Amino acid sequence: MGSGIAAQVANAGIPVFLLDLPSNEGSRNKIVENAKERIVNSRPSLLVEKSKINLIHAGNIEDKGDEAISPAEVSTEQTDDDRGNLWQRLQSGLKKTRDVLKTDIRDLFKTDGQLVDDEFLTRLFAILVKTDMGGGPAGKIKSRIESQFQGRVIEFEDVLNIIRDELTELLTQPTQPVRFAQSGPSIILVVGVNGSGKTTSIAKLAHHFQAEGKSVLLGAADTFRAAAVQQLTIWAERLGVDIVKGDQGGDPAAVAHRSVAQAIEKDVDVCIIDTAGRLQTQTNLMKQLEKIFRVIQNQIPAAPHEVFLVLDATAGQNGISQARGFSEAANCTGIILSKLDGTAKGGVIIPIRQEFSIPVLFVGQGEQPEDLAVFKVDEFVAGLFDEA
Repeated sequence: MGSGIAAQVANAGIPVFLLDLPSNEGSRNKIVENAKERIVNSRPSLLVEKSKINLIHAGNIEDKGDEAISPAEVSTEQTDDDRGNLWQRLQSGLKKTRDVLKTDIRDLFKTDGQLVDDEFLTRLFAILVKTDMGGGPAGKIKSRIESQFQGRVIEFEDVLNIIRDELTELLTQPTQPVRFAQSGPSIILVVGVNGSGKTTSIAKLAHHFQAEGKSVLLGAADTFRAAAVQQLTIWAERLGVDIVKGDQGGDPAAVAHRSVAQAIEKDVDVCIIDTAGRLQTQTNLMKQLEKIFRVIQNQIPAAPHEVFLVLDATAGQNGISQARGFSEAANCTGIILSKLDGTAKGGVIIPIRQEFSIPVLFVGQGEQPEDLAVFKVDEFVAGLFDEA
């Protein structure tokens, strides 16, 4: 039972200590360590993502003094020194792509310069595709190098500069701030598959708006997954915002309706509504979202003002199929790229921007509410080439 509670707390991004009686065999925390292993291997999984197991710390009731730290003493706040510049930390999340671009391309150069021939171009194309940027953008970069240097010697830095220029052009998007209602609550729907970091991204988004001085209300309309409602409730309490919930398995549209009604009644600035992460068929997804749109627009005709799609940066090319399904069903207006950590290949942003023309508005990394940044093309591209 204790391990299940610890898992739910960890799902909300809150560090937790799991204490038990000391073990007589091996590590004195062996019982808890075994419990953590069961959490990771549980089916269905107790964790929304396996990395959250790192928030569960092992201990036992005999710990004293410096050996024991209560969960209440574990600060969930980050100092400026801890956070540093979020974009600098996000650069570390692009390490995998940066290594491919710099290390693998460097390996093409046996000398300071390299003759641009068919073999060189073929190998370069394969390296670019490894970043998950897709064949189209990789082909465009290959064609530019071919047109400018075919049969000539090219330097390593020249290759990187061309890639940098092309990626900047491919990613350039209109500067589009979040669209707010001219009066009354601004309604934002958030969509994305289970495990994409959707619920945590909603909490980060709420904190972002709070930092701008806006009041926020959350609507837990993902009624098909109890863990999603529980996790969002914990976040709401942590952020000090109201939340509207429904019964498990209940009508998501009813929750959306009550969320908007309460936002109007309380004159809230922003109402963020969570939605189901996955339904059995695309038809069911579209029908549910259509109903949510309908009940919201009966209250506020211009709503929803934004529909944000949360994409897992570690999903690679799977993110494109996710974007395709949700963009068709929900008419998404912006993307939040989550989990931009060392396991991600951030190049997936490029084909998503190319195929769907949906702007990437935010990028997230880490478990804290502050770990969300407005997407900036120049800084993102710089992170693909330069260390933080």
